[in-house]
Parts: sequence; structure tokens; C-alpha cells
Amino acid sequence: MATAAIRKPVSFRLKADLIEELKIKAARTNRSLNNYVESVLLDNVYDEPNEVTKAAIEEVKNRQHYPENELYNSAAELSKALLSELDAE
Repeated sequence: MATAAIRKPVSFRLKADLIEELKIKAARTNRSLNNYVESVLLDNVYDEPNEVTKAAIEEVKNRQHYPENELYNSAAELSKALLSELDAE
């Protein structure tokens, strides 16, 4: 049995047009306004990648293992390059 999250009532003063837009978006996803706003806030607050993702991001930023401007004209050409890279390992 899952434990329910403890929720604390709070009050915010938001612009009326923002509330209306949030209500529309909540309705489009068949969710309550509270549930929709909570999910948007959770996505924003917990938008921290895990260690594996951070390492992959750094690898791409450094581009040490990738050609600078290599372009492929077809999926077959890309596949061949990837397979040859795997064979080299």
C-alpha cells in the first residue's frame, strides 16, 4: 500500500489570466487545477539530472570522442559509422 504524500494548504495570489490558462491546461489533461499546478512545480523543482546523465552531457560538451562536423547522408551511412566505432572498441 502506497503512503499518501502529506500536503499543506497554502495560498498564492496569481494573475487572473494565469489562473485561467492553468485551468485550461489542467482540463486538457483531465486533471484538477491543484494536481496540474503541483506537477508543473515538481517538474521545475526536481529538474536535476542524475549522475549518468550529467556525465553524458559533459562528454557531449567536451566532444573529445566525436568528429567536429561529421555529417551523414543516410541512416545506412550513420549505422555503418556507429558499427565501425563499436568494432574499434
